[in-house]
Amino acid sequence: MPESAAPESAAGRLAVRKTYKLFIGGGFPRSESGRSYPVQGSNVALASRKDVRDAVLAARKAQPGWAGATAYNRGQILYRAAEMLEGRRGQFVELGVPVDEVDAAVDRWVWYAGWSDKIAQVYGGANPVAGPYFNLSAPEPTGVVGIVAPADSALLGLVSVVAPAIVTGNTVVVLAAAEQPLPAVTLAEVLATADLPGGVVNILTGRYPETAPWLASHLDVNALDLAGVTDAELAVELERAAAGNLKRVLRPVGAGTDWFADPGTGRMTVLLETKTVWHPKGY
Repeated sequence: MPESAAPESAAGRLAVRKTYKLFIGGGFPRSESGRSYPVQGSNVALASRKDVRDAVLAARKAQPGWAGATAYNRGQILYRAAEMLEGRRGQFVELGVPVDEVDAAVDRWVWYAGWSDKIAQVYGGANPVAGPYFNLSAPEPTGVVGIVAPADSALLGLVSVVAPAIVTGNTVVVLAAAEQPLPAVTLAEVLATADLPGGVVNILTGRYPETAPWLASHLDVNALDLAGVTDAELAVELERAAAGNLKRVLRPVGAGTDWFADPGTGRMTVLLETKTVWHPKGY
């Protein structure tokens, strides 16, 4: 074939324009409403109330199996997410995520992966009691966690709220930042290839005021992380809605949060419940 033939065959080709879909149950469906909105020259799905319900259903279905997995296995999967994110490093940079933020996000996955089989020793343990008994405290996941992702750090902030929730056995429904949803959906593509069971992480794109109230009031959601809520009135409304089934609520972190700082163990332990077991001592 002459060298000039290749350019001629490619001439006039239209590139496939990507549509960024939702991430629910391990798949990438369009919004039930069929709506989308433009971001950076791409179409992004606009999630509806029905999409919130579908995501919560997927998270609840996946939660027992994920909580029942060994801590070692969960750590392996989080580390795999770091590997896959490292491989897509350039793609996130093209989306406008700073290089240092991408690198920090990779390291954050590795950091939480290392905690997977250690948090129980730090947060649980044997308790001294006055009697012939063993008294043991063991941490267990809260269940399904709704998360409003921070908008000021579309990748590192997102990883910093998702990783601590899932490493301890919770499943999550995440409302991605409406202004910067592309890194969130691209992260979903990373997780879909990281051996993460479907439904452990579900990511919805769209507008917080439209979807967050339904997530906050859903009776099958056990905890609510309002990290990305910047509207004080909306935060109060969501807290009130969460009171319907006594959800544990993490309040907004506020503007200017340093997501590069040492995250500590707080976001892991706040999403754990403690089971105390009594057992008689043998003689």
